[in-house]
Amino acid sequence: MDDATSQNSAAATPMTRENIPLLNRQQNRWFLFSCWRKWFRPRELRARTVHMGRVNTEKFPPNEIRNQKYNFITFLPLVLFEQFRFFLNLYFLLMALSQFVPDIRIGYPYTYWGPLGFVLMVTICREAVDDLRRHQRDHEVNSQKYKRLSATNGNGYELVPSSKLKVGDIIIVEKNERVPADLILLRTSDRSGSVFVRTDQLDGETDWKPRLAVPYTQKLNRDAELHSIDASFYVEKPQNDIHSFIATFCMTDGSEDTGLSVENTLWANTVVAAGTATGIVIYTGCETRSVMNNSQPRSKVGLLDMEINGLTKVLFFAVLGLSLVMMLLKGFGGPWYRYMFRFVLLFSYIIPISLRVNLDMGKAFYSWQMQNDSNIQGTVVRSTTIPEELGRISYVLTDKTGTLTQNEMVFKKIHLGIVSHDADTFHHIGQIIQKLSGTLLQQQQQQGNASSSSSGSADQKPPMMFAGNRMRRPEGWREWEAVRALALCHNVTPVSDEEDNRSVSTASTVTGGNNSPTKSVINIEAPGSTDTEHQYQAASPDEIALVKWTEQVGLTLIARDLNTMTLQVKTPSEENDILLQYQILQLFPFTSESKRMGIIVRESKSGQITFYLKGADVVMSTIVQYNDWLSEESGNMAREGLRTLVVAKKVLTEEQYSDFEMRYNAARLSITDRVAKVAAVTESLEREMELLCLTGVEDRLQENVRPTLELLRNAGVRVWMLTGDKLETACCIAKSSQLIGRNQGLHVLRSVKTRTDAHQELNQFRRKQGHALVISGESLEVCLQYYRPEFLELATASPAVVCCRCSPTQKAQVVALIQKHTRKRTCAVGDGGNDVSMIQQADAGVGIEGREGRQASLAGDFSIPQFSHIAKLLLIHGRRSYKRSAALSQFVIHRGLIITTLQAVFSAVFYLSSVALYQGFLMVGYSTLYTMFPVFSLVLDQDITSETAVTYPELYKDLSKGRSLSYKTFFIWVLISIYQGGVIMYGALILFVDEFIHIVAISFSALIMTELIMVALTIRTWHRLMVLAELFSLALYLISLAVLHEYFDWEFIWSYDFLWKVSLITLVSCLPLYIIKFLRKKCSPPSYLKLS
Repeated sequence: MDDATSQNSAAATPMTRENIPLLNRQQNRWFLFSCWRKWFRPRELRARTVHMGRVNTEKFPPNEIRNQKYNFITFLPLVLFEQFRFFLNLYFLLMALSQFVPDIRIGYPYTYWGPLGFVLMVTICREAVDDLRRHQRDHEVNSQKYKRLSATNGNGYELVPSSKLKVGDIIIVEKNERVPADLILLRTSDRSGSVFVRTDQLDGETDWKPRLAVPYTQKLNRDAELHSIDASFYVEKPQNDIHSFIATFCMTDGSEDTGLSVENTLWANTVVAAGTATGIVIYTGCETRSVMNNSQPRSKVGLLDMEINGLTKVLFFAVLGLSLVMMLLKGFGGPWYRYMFRFVLLFSYIIPISLRVNLDMGKAFYSWQMQNDSNIQGTVVRSTTIPEELGRISYVLTDKTGTLTQNEMVFKKIHLGIVSHDADTFHHIGQIIQKLSGTLLQQQQQQGNASSSSSGSADQKPPMMFAGNRMRRPEGWREWEAVRALALCHNVTPVSDEEDNRSVSTASTVTGGNNSPTKSVINIEAPGSTDTEHQYQAASPDEIALVKWTEQVGLTLIARDLNTMTLQVKTPSEENDILLQYQILQLFPFTSESKRMGIIVRESKSGQITFYLKGADVVMSTIVQYNDWLSEESGNMAREGLRTLVVAKKVLTEEQYSDFEMRYNAARLSITDRVAKVAAVTESLEREMELLCLTGVEDRLQENVRPTLELLRNAGVRVWMLTGDKLETACCIAKSSQLIGRNQGLHVLRSVKTRTDAHQELNQFRRKQGHALVISGESLEVCLQYYRPEFLELATASPAVVCCRCSPTQKAQVVALIQKHTRKRTCAVGDGGNDVSMIQQADAGVGIEGREGRQASLAGDFSIPQFSHIAKLLLIHGRRSYKRSAALSQFVIHRGLIITTLQAVFSAVFYLSSVALYQGFLMVGYSTLYTMFPVFSLVLDQDITSETAVTYPELYKDLSKGRSLSYKTFFIWVLISIYQGGVIMYGALILFVDEFIHIVAISFSALIMTELIMVALTIRTWHRLMVLAELFSLALYLISLAVLHEYFDWEFIWSYDFLWKVSLITLVSCLPLYIIKFLRKKCSPPSYLKLS
């Protein structure tokens, strides 16, 4: 009973703060803390199960490309935060706020709030326009339509923008379309379930990559059946590794369970190269591999802005020091802190608020000039805040594929041992093939007759083509054997698109029907038809170039599947073209370790078995028979920048091949050391092979790449090439583009895996002074892990560096390391999605509008149509932007310093009073109407012409030293300001007679005239707008003298005394400076004046 009563009384007691149990309070705090963590913590990446044909309830990021810096809510706070990070703006905000305190108010509040508000308005408008443009560009990409399978739609699919795609959607990607999200490949238009994709926008590699569909879904008859199966995918959590993937395909009833790898995926920003792919979305937006390899866009602040920010801090301490001196002279009696603050306000014009306005408007003008330069048409400035950075660049980091090269392989040269052919003599090879076609046709007929006559005898075989003693081989056999080897030894497949652009033809004229396992053979109506334009697909563009060349000289690959290959020999009559059929017995693909690929084929009619092998000269030189020309000729081609391949052959008997096949199959079934055993068996064939030819293929460079790189090198800019491509390819392009000079050595850092390896390799490179460095991404990681300072010291001193096999993240890390180690300005140039991180990390990011997409162009601070524009962007526009901004900022500082000197002298003379010399409109008009136009016209000035800047790129070297704006030049302007301010103020005090207003009129007029003359003395190349600005400002001031009776005595203004006094003071303040400038120009002219 008592317990019940106590419980009731406790329940009736009202709950107050004091009697809430401690446990409950802790629970409430924990609840708030957990809510905070839930709302603001970064999203946790987890593995997921994606169901087919079912809506996924779990929420995933939207599939949007976003390069914007702000959204509607964060725009104003972030812009204001970025602006008030600058000491200049924060200082004036405090000064403007102080005018709301009556005791320390000086003049009218608008004299402080007006300039500050104008600065912020200009900045906000500029940032809004820039971000709106980014939004429009993002919207353009996000609005690209894709076919999404729909069970309810009559067509079987619906068109949706890429931004509306969700995890679990099944979409169709056509040929040459960008993959909008990360997909698992379900079906392809090829019956084998394979499709080729281009990944150069993701990893920088030019090779096409084969991708395979999930076997179970590929067997379905139609895409519509994908909605009817009950299956799911269990996929790993999102990560940035583009070379690995783990997932499982499961049927709900357990009938199918298949492991999936990266070969079953289509990553976002890859491009389907041929046919059509159907896939299910597994990652979207910020969880895709391409976005996870990119960094977030950052607000870049130019070096000039940071230097000016440092100078304004010096000026601030000058204001405090000057105010303190005044207080020491005045004494600290009474409310001294009020007088002290008034002096700070009076001298606050020493830090000019108009500096930000002038610089921002100047940057907008520089950007407009870049975009309207007829010599670099197509240039777009996406960030108008850092044009001066282009004038201070010390390192240019560039991508290879699509940036330096066009990614178009061109067959340039073939050497046959006794004769060499190039583009001028390729037609001779074509003529030889046509001459031999008659012999081939005759032998083919003989073989046909022999086959029919020996049909009853299993042992008798038709004669082999060109059989017999080598000495009796017909003329032109070298050319024929080399061309045939190139037409057979490859992994190329001819393709032809149907009208719907979705499927690849499967009909074979020779190898039998529609049951071919790969859709890789072109329809040819008649054997002699030559009207069909052949298209090829392969894992490497080099191989396509070789096959296209054989077609050009008369031997065309027209059909291929997994087991057979058909060649067509062009004859002079073009009616009896010969078809040669080959059975593919073995195929040995190219690997980075072996550096060669091979194929064993059997000619269908003769039965001859031939082993063809092609590869790098380094490995092939030990495989082929002795010769005295291969090493020399391969070196000559390499120096021309050509990618060389050595081609050889070996004829096998049936017994030799049977023995090899038995050993090869046994090695492939081995459980231990399978790779080594297979390689050993293959190498047993690779002995004493007959050398056929040496080929040279050129990766066609972008227009004017060589002269552009030479200009940059002469300008003192070090160029690094960062590419995801192979080491051999990167070295070839570095040589052909002359990134590495002809007289420079090339040091390739071998594979580094341990600390000892890194130590040995770096010591070896240290002994090779003046050599360019080539290093792989893996070796780079090890070197940076153990010897970061030493490696960076050696690399930054090297004339050129090539980093191959670099991931997108590594590219950005290299840029950051250079910035941190050298404190120099960097410029990154790229054209692909794999270059976005590097572009955003660099001080100036330049995107090139490539064939494969606009991601780099959209993310860059500047966008150009081709690499050659970078030279003029740096040498001309970068130089002018930096020089003009340096002159403009120092002159604006001078304008504030001189009027502060006048105020200090006035206050010191008139009993240390904290009274403003110039009131109201005069203070506002001084930095706006009367001097704004002439001072801003300095953005039109130029020290040298465009032709001189390009002809003498060495002039660019001085800019990186920052001598145009330094503490030395700053203090020179301080001395000039003190001298001129003292002359004007003391001159006015000495020459005035009776009224104080005359001091104002004389000193202010002399001040305006001095500023106009100083602008004229600063200008190096006159422009008609500069003359107009000077005359217009002078006219405005003369009108003000007549109109502003509140500040000027009309009668005194029209007197002769006013005229001669102003003229004398102006002459004394400016003439000595003109004399000094003239003498310096004659005795110690700058380098650009010597040239002009």
